[in-house]
Amino acid sequence: MFVHIGGEYTILSKSVIALINLETVPASSSDMNAFLKRKEDENILEYVSEEIPRSLVITDDRAYVSPISVSTLCKRIRSEDFTS
Repeated sequence: MFVHIGGEYTILSKSVIALINLETVPASSSDMNAFLKRKEDENILEYVSEEIPRSLVITDDRAYVSPISVSTLCKRIRSEDFTS
């Protein structure tokens, strides 16, 4: 099933590989900054909206910076799993 991740973005729930809480990752994290830079360079990083980023959604083919919290995204994915 599909999961709304913010803005006008909806993705397949089964394509989600990881959800990362950006609120707990230090802005100075060199690993996270390198990961985001690499995804930008590969042209597969999407900023879902201009709102404050709260989570990073990694799928099998893209990465999305979302203003929706990881806990809310988890609830949405779980509810989709039970309805499909």
